[in-house]
Amino acid sequence: MNTQSFWRHKSLDEMSFEEWEALCDGCGKCCLVKLEDEDTGEIHYTDVACELLDAGKCRCTDYPSRQKRVSNCMTLTPENINDVKHWMPSSCAYRLLADNKPLPQWHYLECGDRQAVHNAGKSVRDRCVSETGIEIDDLPDHIVRWPR
Repeated sequence: MNTQSFWRHKSLDEMSFEEWEALCDGCGKCCLVKLEDEDTGEIHYTDVACELLDAGKCRCTDYPSRQKRVSNCMTLTPENINDVKHWMPSSCAYRLLADNKPLPQWHYLECGDRQAVHNAGKSVRDRCVSETGIEIDDLPDHIVRWPR
C-alpha cells in the first residue's frame, strides 16, 4: 500500500497525528470569523481573520499555543469533525474526507505544490483583515461570499 497517498486508503480516525496535520491545505479559511444566522443556522464568512493568522502566509503565528491565546480557537479532531464540519469551508480536506469526497487537484497532497491553493484562488492570502480593532457590531459589514 502506498503510504504517500494515506488520505486515499485511511479513514480519518486511522491517521497518525502527522497525517492528520498534513491534511491542512493552508487556505486559512478556518481562521476567518464566521457568523451564524440564529433563524436559519446558515454560516456567513467574514473577511475578518483571527488575530494570530498571518494573512500573507495563511498560517497561524502561534499554532502550538493558539488555544491558550484565543479562547474560541477549536482543534479539529477525528472525533469532532462531523460535529463542526458545517463551520469548515466546503473545500476543506477534513470536511471532504469526512464526507468521503476526494481532495481537489490543487491540494498539495494531490499536486505536490504548496502554492497551488493560493494560485487557484482558494486561500485567504491578502484577502482579509485582522480582528484586532474590529468591533463585534461591525462584523456583519464584513460578510463576504468568496470563501465558499
